[in-house]
Amino acid sequence: MRSGLEILLEDVSRLKGLRVGFVCNHTAIDRNFRHGIDRLVQAGVNLVRLFGPEHGVRATAQDMEGVEEFRDPVTGIATVSLYGDSAESLYPSAEQVRDLDVILFDIQDIGSRYYTYQATLGFVMKVAGPLGIKVIVLDRPNPIDGLTLEGNVVQPGFESFVGAFPLAVRHAMTVGELALFFRDHCGISCDVEVIRCEGWKREMWYDQGDLPWVYPSPNMPTLDTATVYPGTCLIEATNLSEGRGTTRPFHLVGAPWINPQAFVRECERRSADAGLEGVAYRPSAFVPGFQKHARQRCGGIEIHVTDRTRLNAYLLGMVVTAAGRAVDPQRFAWRTEMYEFVTDPIAIDLLTGSAEYRETVESEEALRPLMERWSPQLKAFAAKRETCLLYPSP
Repeated sequence: MRSGLEILLEDVSRLKGLRVGFVCNHTAIDRNFRHGIDRLVQAGVNLVRLFGPEHGVRATAQDMEGVEEFRDPVTGIATVSLYGDSAESLYPSAEQVRDLDVILFDIQDIGSRYYTYQATLGFVMKVAGPLGIKVIVLDRPNPIDGLTLEGNVVQPGFESFVGAFPLAVRHAMTVGELALFFRDHCGISCDVEVIRCEGWKREMWYDQGDLPWVYPSPNMPTLDTATVYPGTCLIEATNLSEGRGTTRPFHLVGAPWINPQAFVRECERRSADAGLEGVAYRPSAFVPGFQKHARQRCGGIEIHVTDRTRLNAYLLGMVVTAAGRAVDPQRFAWRTEMYEFVTDPIAIDLLTGSAEYRETVESEEALRPLMERWSPQLKAFAAKRETCLLYPSP
């Protein structure tokens, strides 16, 4: 298997004489763990400016932590942060890109619409397109396969950095395919080229190839984490801890007031009712290292994936969130403070792309009918998605 970066590096003559910007982070490596910045400079490419997404070019910042970057500490190349202290900071300014001829994009995505790197790609395209600046995406595999679709589509009025475009929660596309989707179905006029990765097939998970895994963000340490993230990211929108600052983020869920055994029973009951398969729950206690309930003992659950091919991760997150509310509805709360620079709608509605899930939980309705109501959205998205796919289905 080869990444788009490795294929570009075989012949960089297309970049000769051009002023190049590079949107990247620490995942932009070749199979020998050499960073794309270093490889491109060594190849004689005129890298004028770097652009860092959430967490920064070297991924040292935590989630929702503003990043200030002015020079890359390794190469000294001028650097622009695309994740500062305001919604405006998520876009490069025209002045920051106007002197460029082309912008390269190489960041490992994980296949979920909440993951903000793909939104950064779309925002860069929005700015670059009207200025006549070409965007070249150096593609990489979708680590949780390129076939499985889950969830619903972001509805108008619920857009945010964790739902910037009308995507399904688990979209089953690579970042290169997403770039084409943004251009063809989201009204972004931009000259886009995708340098495809080689050796990846849509049915493949990341560990079925031979590219090295580098954690894509500070709390995404393993492929197992990426497997559950399309669902358990919803815990961010509550006052429960999603296990940040532990060795099992997004697998550990709890709070100081939760009885672990009761939480497991409620998760198991709701999983059975919803037809959720491929998962088991263990009573657990843990101490988050930072953010919610930092350095406090939390009772909760550890989520164990028993069959990733049968698991609907989004349904998992909906089940666990609803169960967490049910075990102590008096102390459970939705997050109401600002989330990704938005205060209204609240975080759970931003993540789920509408108010429907929250209203379903609050009214104690079953989840399966909600999933069925979302089916037409998913089918409509699938039809649009099909026009942007670069890698054949089996």
